[in-house]
Amino acid sequence: MKSKLFLFSAFLILMFGPAVLHAQDTVWRVFDSGRLDSLNSTILKEKRLIQVFVPPAYKPGSADKYDVLYVLDGGNWNTGLILKIRRFLEDERYIPPMIIVSIMGIDRNKDLTPTRLEGWRTSGGAANFLAFIRDELIPHINKNYPSNGDNTLWGHSLGGLFVINALLNAPQTFKSYIAVDPSLWWDHCYIQKIAPGKLPAVAGSNTTLFISGREGKDGAGMKIDSMNLVLQQAAPAALSWKSIAYPDETHSSVRLKSIYDGLKFSYGWQNGNIDFHPRSGIIRKNDTIKLWYFGDTANVRYTLNGSEPTLASEIVQPEMLLTDAATVTIKQFTHRARYDKVKSGAFVVGKTLQPVSKPAHIQPGGFRYAYYEVDSSQFEQLKGLTPQRTGITDSTFNPGEFPRKNNYALLVDGWLEAKEEGYYIFVLDADTDSRLYLNDQLLIRWVGSSANKTSSYILPLKKGFYPFRLEYLHKNEDFGLRLSYVIPSAIQAKNPTPIPVNLQYSRR
Repeated sequence: MKSKLFLFSAFLILMFGPAVLHAQDTVWRVFDSGRLDSLNSTILKEKRLIQVFVPPAYKPGSADKYDVLYVLDGGNWNTGLILKIRRFLEDERYIPPMIIVSIMGIDRNKDLTPTRLEGWRTSGGAANFLAFIRDELIPHINKNYPSNGDNTLWGHSLGGLFVINALLNAPQTFKSYIAVDPSLWWDHCYIQKIAPGKLPAVAGSNTTLFISGREGKDGAGMKIDSMNLVLQQAAPAALSWKSIAYPDETHSSVRLKSIYDGLKFSYGWQNGNIDFHPRSGIIRKNDTIKLWYFGDTANVRYTLNGSEPTLASEIVQPEMLLTDAATVTIKQFTHRARYDKVKSGAFVVGKTLQPVSKPAHIQPGGFRYAYYEVDSSQFEQLKGLTPQRTGITDSTFNPGEFPRKNNYALLVDGWLEAKEEGYYIFVLDADTDSRLYLNDQLLIRWVGSSANKTSSYILPLKKGFYPFRLEYLHKNEDFGLRLSYVIPSAIQAKNPTPIPVNLQYSRR
């Protein structure tokens, strides 16, 4: 069958990664037009402006709810930069879509500082400003926007000082706190002095704190190191915290890396997907096969008995040995349990699949195919229907040339010749309820999603001919058919390849 049917992306060819092919962007225009909103604060005795950015995919009236990122010192200086980095992080699946609330400032020296300091005439209003955010702004957002109540607070400089002060005095208000180059020198390190007595209240909150700073003399002047020492000595186990000092950055430029790293840390996953292959299959008694995990192994655990992994379970390794029947379950733990990801696969003990005698009058050069234009209600009733097109999956075959781009069925059948004896891995991207058979035995029934596109199956074969059938049901334009296999001699190289057309047989 032509490689266009069986082609994987280069990443998948190398390591079974998700077979997702993205077109190169040529022109991309994005306009983040947040809604300008306001509320009259009883606590502050003034009108406060905010700008609210909901995710671009949100449709008014839908039931979708989102996490909320509250940005201090709002406006384009901070919020504009965050919007750009947020979009990249979402596209890379490091964070989910979220609402951004840009809190416009009036007198930052008053709002963001916890104590009155000589020379700072209006300073010391942080308690009132925190009460405003907690008791007025957050309820306003929860009432008028699609918020799910999971909140993150972001602040830079004096805003970073406010962030840590908010953690110590209202630890339940936010799930995550991001303090960018915080001014912890304030009032002779006031925050460091009160922190040991305040940190025990964070226990049980399952909260994250990210602090960023700068290397060098100027960075040391922010007194972040002394806060790190307090955290090392007094932070409760429920507080996941990280402090990082960036080289060669200024007080302003440090924001860029801090937004990226801070948001990633707040969610605690290395990427949006977890993947292992083969996903299921047959293992012969007393044999050993390898499973490969693709992705960062940090905070990923697995079990072999079907139970859901815990943090006490075995740590996933890039290569794992399987010696018996097992239900492999892999779980990635994040800082927000609802974003934890779980995948599983079943392996049974069985015998080598036996080939059939070479059927008479079959020829190499491609399987037979039949193309049906049907709607989803007819997918299970193809028998008795007349296909719109039939042919051979030879070197000229290209399913992309079919008239329909969705709502069609493709039945491919024939005989596959195995030239080697040993374990084969079949790897399939397809659409919902597509099925792959060998010797009339169902290997893969595709039940994936846009984030889980690749299924795989391992089994032992002898040399010879095997009846082959693929039922591809195409409903979703975002999904496509990609089938490949790994022959025994290529398993160590993890190298899937298209099934050569000279090993595909059919009657003409």
